[in-house]
Amino acid sequence: MSQFEGKFDDFGMDTITLAGPLKAKLDAMKAAGFTQVMLLARDLVSHPEGWRAAVQEVKDSGLRVTGFQVLRDFEGLSGHLHDYKVDIAKSMMEMCAALDCRVMLACSSTSTHATGDTDKLVQDLRKLAMLAIPMNIKIAFEALSWGRNVNEFPQAWDLISQADMPNLGLGFDSFHLFATKTPLDELEILDPSKIFLVQLADFMWNEIKTVEERITTARTFRVFPGEGVHSEALAELVLKLHQLGYRGDYSFEVFNDDYQQMPLETVAARARRAALWLGEDVLRRSVPLPNQMRLRQALA
Repeated sequence: MSQFEGKFDDFGMDTITLAGPLKAKLDAMKAAGFTQVMLLARDLVSHPEGWRAAVQEVKDSGLRVTGFQVLRDFEGLSGHLHDYKVDIAKSMMEMCAALDCRVMLACSSTSTHATGDTDKLVQDLRKLAMLAIPMNIKIAFEALSWGRNVNEFPQAWDLISQADMPNLGLGFDSFHLFATKTPLDELEILDPSKIFLVQLADFMWNEIKTVEERITTARTFRVFPGEGVHSEALAELVLKLHQLGYRGDYSFEVFNDDYQQMPLETVAARARRAALWLGEDVLRRSVPLPNQMRLRQALA
């Protein structure tokens, strides 16, 4: 493998960004040079021939599955709600394992029924991790910026540390970091071996004034790294994670309604440009910045 391919291969796309059937998405990613893909449960269950046929399509593509998402609102519930979520988690783990995927994403609860009691949250995360052990699955716990009790990654890290399970770690999403304006210095508290997934996206404005605007932006108008107004901050984030010792996967978590109306190959080409910039310039400083991306001077 060449030096060029090695860094590009650190980055992958999420199927959420592309329109069309699963196979067409996988083909577009592969044609753009990607070697990994982040999958959603609905990619599998919405397949016309069933979820096992979808698993086979993924395996036939040759793309490695970065991670499987997303388990929502798991921690902090009780009684029948807790039992219900345990069943959902087991079903998702079955599909995750069938994909030979080793990372399943769980995001912090937004449920009004979830308690804020730390001991209960820790207990539930420990239980989730224990359920995943027989499947050889790691749980990446992510702080949603509109989470009820956990909305910044240092809070998620605190629960992960208290749960103290070898297969429970952090799922890190740059959008939520920038939305809450959490200082990058907070990254120093992390153990890089316990960062199980890093998801990257940019967006088009500096200020998000309400929670409702944050949710809408997150779900409909993210853009690829280098396309929004946080390019310098994204470059600094990736460099800081690298300096911290993170050597895992990066996935472009780009929800964008406009991209859903564009040809798959056009969107995949935009993702490729972002991967080349981050992998080959920000991390290697070896090629010129493409087009409008002029971060070299800012980072020098």
